[in-house]
Amino acid sequence: MDFIELLKVIFLGIVEGITEWLPVSSTGHLILVEEFIKLNVSEAFWEMFMVVIQLGAIMAVVVLYFKKLWPFQTQKKAKGALERYVKTDKMIMWFKIVVSCIPSIVIGLPFNDFIEAHFNNYLVVSIMLIVYGIFFILIENYNKKRTASINSVVEIGWKTAFLIGVFQLLAVIPGTSRSGATIIGGILLGTSRTVAAEYTFFLAIPTMFGASLLKLVKFGLNFTGTEAIILIVGTLVSFVVSILAIKFLMGYIKKHDFKVFGWYRIALGIVVLLFFSLFR
Repeated sequence: MDFIELLKVIFLGIVEGITEWLPVSSTGHLILVEEFIKLNVSEAFWEMFMVVIQLGAIMAVVVLYFKKLWPFQTQKKAKGALERYVKTDKMIMWFKIVVSCIPSIVIGLPFNDFIEAHFNNYLVVSIMLIVYGIFFILIENYNKKRTASINSVVEIGWKTAFLIGVFQLLAVIPGTSRSGATIIGGILLGTSRTVAAEYTFFLAIPTMFGASLLKLVKFGLNFTGTEAIILIVGTLVSFVVSILAIKFLMGYIKKHDFKVFGWYRIALGIVVLLFFSLFR
């Protein structure tokens, strides 16, 4: 692999790391970037790479939130045998995350190949960027008049967890943004912005790991040396950048709403539509 190809992979890892957690659609951005920066790989490898590179982003969440996520720990003063080795509130949270995954597994997964074949293009991405950008602005204006009723991830109920999963299902269309859809859902269902973002991060772990595993199984493990380097470098860059992006987002939303991301989505969608209408 030559130096230019390596720079392309690093750039793609940066794009993934930033856009996976900001509500602007990582898959949409990668599809758009591909129009200008093409890796010298097969189409099958590229489709797999766009998904598996998200493993780096997942590991960033695990590293940053390990104490909140890991349910197994010894407590000498626990009341019962189970509580002595397991933090029940964290284990229940994981069960709720599984419930949130059900809509994507039951409805989204069977249509995955069809959606990739018919919707992975600049037109769909641009429209979804604009539509959900408008949603963000409208929802934040509506949300100004409300007080969050759920101010901690552990306060999320079973019904709310399932409904957040339904919102995540909307992200099967490229350009929507998985994080954007679940954050919008969380806010509408009464969570604070911080809780909506955190739950989105946690929900991403099984969702994205499962999607990555399916892609790897479908592609097979017969990588060339160059393909292996591309995947490793892209994933590592995504991991490092994701840590910075998550820290930025959590600091940002403590003082600001999500409207800036809505305006960004609308502006980008319009620019992309105009560009491809005029020059393609």
